[in-house]
Amino acid sequence: MAKLIPLYQYAGQDLGIMGLGKSGMATARALAGTGTRVHAWDDSPILRDAARAESVPLCDLTDQTSRNSPWPALQGVVWSPGIPHTFPQPHPVAVIAHERGVPLFCDIDLLARARQDSFFLGITGTNGKSTTTALIGHILKAARHPVQVGGNLGTPALSFEPLPFHGTYVLELSSYQLELVPSLCCDVAVLLNITPDHLARHGGMDGYIAAKRQIFRCGPRPGVAVVCIDDEPSLAIHDALCRENGRKVVAVSTRALPRGGVGAVDGQLVDATQGRPRAVADLTTIATLPGAHNWQNAAAAYAACRQHGIDAKIIVEAMASFPGLPHRQELVAEIDGVRFINDSKATNADAADKALRCYDTVYWIAGGQPKEGGIVSLEPHFRRMRQAYLIGQAAPAFERTLKGKVPLSQVGTLARAVTEAAKAAWRDAIPGAVVLLSPACASWDQFSSFEHRGDIFRELVADLAHTRAAAKPGGRR
Repeated sequence: MAKLIPLYQYAGQDLGIMGLGKSGMATARALAGTGTRVHAWDDSPILRDAARAESVPLCDLTDQTSRNSPWPALQGVVWSPGIPHTFPQPHPVAVIAHERGVPLFCDIDLLARARQDSFFLGITGTNGKSTTTALIGHILKAARHPVQVGGNLGTPALSFEPLPFHGTYVLELSSYQLELVPSLCCDVAVLLNITPDHLARHGGMDGYIAAKRQIFRCGPRPGVAVVCIDDEPSLAIHDALCRENGRKVVAVSTRALPRGGVGAVDGQLVDATQGRPRAVADLTTIATLPGAHNWQNAAAAYAACRQHGIDAKIIVEAMASFPGLPHRQELVAEIDGVRFINDSKATNADAADKALRCYDTVYWIAGGQPKEGGIVSLEPHFRRMRQAYLIGQAAPAFERTLKGKVPLSQVGTLARAVTEAAKAAWRDAIPGAVVLLSPACASWDQFSSFEHRGDIFRELVADLAHTRAAAKPGGRR
């Protein structure tokens, strides 16, 4: 069993845990044996039963009036970032905490307090966080640097192993988490981009931008800010950070080479952070980082790692061996000349835009639980679409946007979408055609997560490949 990070700052005190998913349970495990009196709760009976099976002390935190209520003694509540605590309506436990002046923070804040001698490298943005986080982790490992990678991506923060004093925790940070990390001070903080997302949760665009800006919160050691400046909100944050005393700011762009920054125009990675611009890599040759959005991710990762002291040659060599991430423009299979691409992570239109730019002949599978703004912004890519196959709750709204511009079918389910798209692509036999799952929607109407949706897509494509092979002369039946 991996050694957990010791958490002793609440020894002898009372601490609540609200939400017993992955991060909440990791917090409960990390606090076990530290002398902390834990009071954990989740609205889901299933998750409470799972916690009870691990001997996690449960307490209904919605009750503040009974004699056994822990509220008079609570020093804080470790809050699951997925549970609303302000907008659109705060959870009742958050209301009680605010009224009593009990602070809310998430598991990453506990990590930051416990590992103050470690380095922290944080990444946020509307899109590209996971790829950039994984790429930075891959680079640091290639440099033989002690590193743990996770946060919003993969491993919960309190499931990390303790690192030596010179080790680095590489954290993907969502806007939800950034509202709940008052103790985190990143040595290198990366902002990739800001486009409308999660607006209801943050009370509008201003609240969303403010949450993202929290990654640059300064502590006793102001860190380096790496800011991609290709959208207006991010550019405004960059300019404001440049006016702060003692703050080093490195600009990144895929449109032009920023003065003193890093550029990736047309996929050519150029470093101007040390004076005269220097070409360092041709990103177009890296198959796992296709398209301008991934060039932005790569340029940001390069800038962050250089500011973290990693040699440029090591960075470029590591990028070339980057395996990519599941569910991010993942090539699942090529069957009879048609590529099947799993981009299930594209949970909004801006993310789908990034994938659509990479292909000229697309049989597009889209839909799910709708996000703000719909798919109107994708109209420049409609010409690439041979047919759209619409699934889930968003299908009627997507049809209204696409009608008369793109041939479409409301197919309802992912299984039917894959089957019909494949048949059409094979029938048309256009070189370079792709069946692209890039839904521009959340997954929760039909699936438990975007990963679940992508896994089902993989299974459906595997079944297609098997059936197609069996139907050929000499194929197995």
